[in-house]
Amino acid sequence: MKPGNILKIDTLNGGWRDKDSVMLHACFQLLSDCIEKEGLLSGHTDWDADNKHRAAKKELEELYAWWQSHEEEDIPSSDEKHQEENQMLIRLIHIRWALWT
Repeated sequence: MKPGNILKIDTLNGGWRDKDSVMLHACFQLLSDCIEKEGLLSGHTDWDADNKHRAAKKELEELYAWWQSHEEEDIPSSDEKHQEENQMLIRLIHIRWALWT
């Protein structure tokens, strides 16, 4: 995917977004791109190599499924929704080591 220094965020339009929202969308766009465009889950990684890899694959699948079903609210996120998004971001960061193809 060239150029490698540009990230197109499919879930955002050209309107203004606060950076907390852009961060959420950017991180999950990276996950989506890895899975959809780079074949992360079906590529050369041996996801059955050990417990760490099996757990990472399961986590990647869960995070991806959450993002695919994620719906934004028209008004700024409620505290509960914001906390859920934060937890998902934290989970993604914890397995970022697995986002390579």
